[in-house]
Amino acid sequence: MASPSAPQGVLEAAVYVDDLDAAEGFYAGIVGLKVIIRHDPRHVFFVCGQSVVLAFVAAESSQPGDGSGIPVPLHGATGPGHICFSVPGEDLDEWVDYLSAKGIGIEADFHWPNGARSVYVRDPAGNSVEFAEPKLWGLKT
Repeated sequence: MASPSAPQGVLEAAVYVDDLDAAEGFYAGIVGLKVIIRHDPRHVFFVCGQSVVLAFVAAESSQPGDGSGIPVPLHGATGPGHICFSVPGEDLDEWVDYLSAKGIGIEADFHWPNGARSVYVRDPAGNSVEFAEPKLWGLKT
């Protein structure tokens, strides 16, 4: 089965993972995002439209820096986070079929009171991954 068109952007993102290979397999291999940098064992970054999805290993990003001189503060999270990809409504059925064919269970598929549709799955780290129409937040496709 051919993959659907790549998402058009990120609406919401907060992703911490415990396995970079699994994260890359899901976000690059399944969702179709392009890897722009990977720094083992700390993170892998993906481009999505005009946005970047950052997947950090929380245990690594909560430790002091690697000596590169980049003053990024310590950060990290525990428990599942959430990311929402912007997908035109007419592509959501194709995404449901594609994800199901890849063995990824659909956790929820519904229409919001404003008519926008959202489809939810889980990534390998347990993060909630949503594919939603931009009109969810009043945005245009």
